[in-house]
Amino acid sequence: MIGGRFLTIAIWRMRSALATIHVGSRVRIGTMKPSIHKTSGDARHKSGLRRVSSFASTIAIVFALIGPPLCHAQSTPGAGIIQGTVTRMNEDGQPSPVQGVRVTLTPETGAPVLSTATDDHGHYSFKGLAGGSYTIDGTLEGFTPFKEVVKLAADGSVTQDFSVKLSAVSMSVEVQGQGETLSTENANSTPTITNKQETDLPREEQKFKEALPLVPGVVRASNGTLNMKGTAENQGMLLVDSGETVDPVSGSFSIPVPLDAINNLSVSKTPYGAEFGGFSGGLAIIQTKPPSDTWTHSIEDAIPIPRGRDGHLVGVEAFKPRIYVSGPLMKKKLDFTEALDYDIDKKPIRGVAWPINETKTQGFDSFTAFQATLSPRHVLNASVIVFSRHQLYADISSLVPQTASSNDGQRGFSVGATDAIHMDSADLITLFRFNGIQSNGNPQALGDMLLTPNGRQGDFFNSFNRTAGQFQLQPTLQLPVKNWHGHHDIKFGVDLTYRFYSGSSESDPVQILRENSTLAETISFMPGGSLHSNDTEVSEFAQDNWTINNHFTVDLGARLVSQSAGRPIAFGPRVGIAFSPGQNHKTLIHLGSGIFYDRVPLLTTDFTDNPTRVITLFDQNGVPLGPPTVLTNVYLQPGPGGIFTPTANRPKETARNITSSAEVDRELTRNAVFRVSFLASQISNIAVVIPFEGPVGSSSYLGLAKNGASRYYELEAAFNYKLSERDVFSVSYIHTYARGDLNTIADIYVPFEQAVIRPNLVGTLPSSIPDRVVAWGIFALPWRLAVAPVVDIHTGLPYSVVDSLQNYVGAPNSQRFPSFFSLDVKFYREISGRLNFLRGVAGHTARIGFFALNLTNHLNPLDVFNNDTSPIFGTLSGFQHRVFGMVIEFRD
Repeated sequence: MIGGRFLTIAIWRMRSALATIHVGSRVRIGTMKPSIHKTSGDARHKSGLRRVSSFASTIAIVFALIGPPLCHAQSTPGAGIIQGTVTRMNEDGQPSPVQGVRVTLTPETGAPVLSTATDDHGHYSFKGLAGGSYTIDGTLEGFTPFKEVVKLAADGSVTQDFSVKLSAVSMSVEVQGQGETLSTENANSTPTITNKQETDLPREEQKFKEALPLVPGVVRASNGTLNMKGTAENQGMLLVDSGETVDPVSGSFSIPVPLDAINNLSVSKTPYGAEFGGFSGGLAIIQTKPPSDTWTHSIEDAIPIPRGRDGHLVGVEAFKPRIYVSGPLMKKKLDFTEALDYDIDKKPIRGVAWPINETKTQGFDSFTAFQATLSPRHVLNASVIVFSRHQLYADISSLVPQTASSNDGQRGFSVGATDAIHMDSADLITLFRFNGIQSNGNPQALGDMLLTPNGRQGDFFNSFNRTAGQFQLQPTLQLPVKNWHGHHDIKFGVDLTYRFYSGSSESDPVQILRENSTLAETISFMPGGSLHSNDTEVSEFAQDNWTINNHFTVDLGARLVSQSAGRPIAFGPRVGIAFSPGQNHKTLIHLGSGIFYDRVPLLTTDFTDNPTRVITLFDQNGVPLGPPTVLTNVYLQPGPGGIFTPTANRPKETARNITSSAEVDRELTRNAVFRVSFLASQISNIAVVIPFEGPVGSSSYLGLAKNGASRYYELEAAFNYKLSERDVFSVSYIHTYARGDLNTIADIYVPFEQAVIRPNLVGTLPSSIPDRVVAWGIFALPWRLAVAPVVDIHTGLPYSVVDSLQNYVGAPNSQRFPSFFSLDVKFYREISGRLNFLRGVAGHTARIGFFALNLTNHLNPLDVFNNDTSPIFGTLSGFQHRVFGMVIEFRD
């Protein structure tokens, strides 16, 4: 094929330019988007250039060898179709479609299998097939698997429907009942939240980040950021259809995906596959819905929520409509999806008087996708994400009034395409994607910020503007299954990523006041330089998923990384094992260990260009205690005995994580599974900020060192029960230990810069929750009613006591808020049938009901007066309020 030859020549001729391009991937062609995995790269180092050039040459030779079969494959006519619908019998005895079933099609010729997933209507299809015999397999956790062999005539069509039955269910492993074979296909255990669960369970905001804390190991910190595996989201990674979608500067999960476009959302704390990289924390994965080949649409949350005050309407509190449309633009050629969310939200904060007690958010998220069948073995997917969000008074709290808060704004886009080609000798997938983000933070006015024992006053001190981008290009080869002492599913690839940003940061003075309002300290700032930096990362990986038999699977892989702004070279081996002892396949054991290397935080690459801090101390009479102390921004090189040496050279290190885990899953009954697991995670070479004030007359520094570390241990016990598709119950208990350096670069500068930078100490991490119980369920009631409760009970978040100069008193994070308890409930009724009064707007199903968050109105304080000189020291504030809302949804 011309396209295949062109790609071969392009990679061969451009191997020296690969330092600024991103590559990697995996191919599984079906009617859904192929699975893509990636990493990143840099070739400005000579060693990196030699490795990339050598590997690119190898890839080019392989492509040249498989070129003729590719041409032959595309010249062979094939217009056959195998399709069908997967259903189950509901409680009324009627067939009900089953969404998200993984369906694989295996040709008898030995060519690579094709894979897809059933859509909202339970439908699957494979297009562009040659005549012959095919084996259809289907699996979905909680249901019995199915298999059928069909014969397809040349250019013919076969419809093969399946009816599945419920089996035992686990949130993260497939344990089949009644002697069914245990699925040990993947040695990684990954909790998954389906689109239906996201829609059915109560949440204040219908956003994917709101669903992540349903996973016991995911915690929302007091500043709103997510923490996975004991680390902030900035150290984790979010993949959307296998593409990295995080802010290139801060690392936050800033590129949104509308809820209705998501097929499933999973969280992996032990991603032992070598194709995963660029993180030292947890991994969140979103798979979007493939565009449908039949028209479908939905409208949800289309009615504004009024706001009342003293028995009167005073405007709109929230308006969050969601629209979803999907269908064929050209039958069997081009399918289309559009998901659009719009938000207006005014969220009140307890402890602050109305009407200055709200944070106000306005914005939209748009996801547009196309799937084109270009030839019988050539599928092209393209998608565009566009978003804009502006939040007024973003960090308001009971201790921070609107006037002293900062606004937060983000807008951007992500555009790309995935080209998937099925060949007789291998599968090839190529991903191109570019992400662009503009972010800013601005105070309400320009003036000094005042830090008092009772909270914050004045104006927020810092404003910033950033423009960032990330370019990716990823090819990966997936070889046909090899048979040698079992089955080997082998893939390898090169991943390259180029990230960059430019911006500015400006700061006004900060005044620290005593309890009697006298000035204790000032922090002023010298102008900083222009902020800009970039990083290119090259990674090469090889992975073998070795299924020895239906009892035993081993994942073996390795990843080689080179970073222009980080490690010149790093090697990360990984291994995962899934084992099912005995003949009844009712027990599954997971074991694994791996080394992971994080991406380079761009905030560290231009640290010395930040505004320089100047500190002056005052006595009770307002007289300076000495000359100002200038904290020069420097990099710190660790030496023997814990002594640091200031240097202008940026440390060539990035965070390294070593994770090991063990898990046992046991099927108790046909419908119930019990799981117990242990995880140990240790991270080294974390970037930390260290202030160092020398004696009078000597130099003082604000240094950045890369010697930080953290440790995280987790013990979990979980019980999952599924009686029917609408009768699901899950409860988990998790005990954790999280301790490490407190002045990480993310803690100091994300989402807003900290006014006071305290000495770096080792202590309990801010997201540490030693004990937590999470329980949720979806239960069917008579008359097509349903109720979905969520219960969350956990140890209170930690906090520190500070003195009049805002410095630690005693051990940091040694105090805790009271235990947290929340009961959220969603109650609704589904109405089926053509809704004539909405003809042309929505179709066959309506869902009407209500939800309540924190139904018991438990206080759950978020703030505390932690300054020991405050007259109300220790008083809790910022209590969680009870929220009621309506559920009005229409679906086709």
